[in-house]
Amino acid sequence: METRVLAPDKEGIIAAADVIRRRGTVAFPTETVYGLGADAFSARAVARVFAAKERPRFDPIIVHVASPEDVQTLWTSVPPLARTLMERFWPGPLTLVLPRRRRVPGIVTAGLPTVAVRMPDHPVALALIRAAERPVAAPSANRFGRLSPTHHDAVVDQLGGRIDAIVAGGATPVGIESTVVSLVEDPPVVLRPGGAPLEALREVVPGLRMGAPAGSAASPGALPRHYVPVTPLLLLERGPAPDEGEPLDRLACGFLAFREEWSGFGRVEVLSPRGDLVEAGARLFAALDRLDRAGLAAIVAEPVPEEGLGVAVMDRLRRAASGRAHVGPEEVWRVR
Repeated sequence: METRVLAPDKEGIIAAADVIRRRGTVAFPTETVYGLGADAFSARAVARVFAAKERPRFDPIIVHVASPEDVQTLWTSVPPLARTLMERFWPGPLTLVLPRRRRVPGIVTAGLPTVAVRMPDHPVALALIRAAERPVAAPSANRFGRLSPTHHDAVVDQLGGRIDAIVAGGATPVGIESTVVSLVEDPPVVLRPGGAPLEALREVVPGLRMGAPAGSAASPGALPRHYVPVTPLLLLERGPAPDEGEPLDRLACGFLAFREEWSGFGRVEVLSPRGDLVEAGARLFAALDRLDRAGLAAIVAEPVPEEGLGVAVMDRLRRAASGRAHVGPEEVWRVR
């Protein structure tokens, strides 16, 4: 399959919307990461998204809308709390989960009775959804389990030849996926931390609680091992030590630092020299991707403060390191 790369202008958006209407697949920028979109009401189109990503069918997909009114076609009802959250956080990186209408195909929701919906805060995404004249089901535009793409070049690398088109919108500003909140439970539950900080959400929902059970597929991106680079990632926090007894070869390893350079590594990426967690979130996946391409034996990642967007950054790092050893405090000397 030849993948068309389209400009993010009126002509390119019209062409991309035509692909959506014809039940094709289009990668497009949002404020968080690139999404791989298809007609949310076409099971056949959404199946092509699963095939291109090699995504298991038990992992549900977020549906993107261009206005709050569009949710009427997706949810059976819109409770007052949902309206309040939409008024406060839409457009933006907040996904809400509520019971679905029968019109929404089961493949979108992985057979669940609920559907996850959000309104992206990106002019290209909104223009595409409006031009397509239907909600767009869109997980991140990556191969399943791999790093989410924050630039169209990364989409080309992972999905070129597998999808119909890519709208080349450059880098995404937030760089980390949306926060997913289920409004089915009382009080509501955060199924996945993301671009909408928990502190801001709790100003509206004081009783908001965390999280989906381990291994749950109740939310997109909630699997315990996800966002994984090919290069093994070790997280510099308390946990099981690496199995091998030999010290890590620092020159063969990369280091993902929060704000300060670390010496002695083959390559170092700094997320935010200013210590800005918003900047760290925006740079996370791109920095990991650069380290992943550097031919390193391993990547060692430094934790960030777990406040604001730091909660989402640490969530992604722990998923990326899941199933692999942590580097505990007693092993720091081996990598410093």
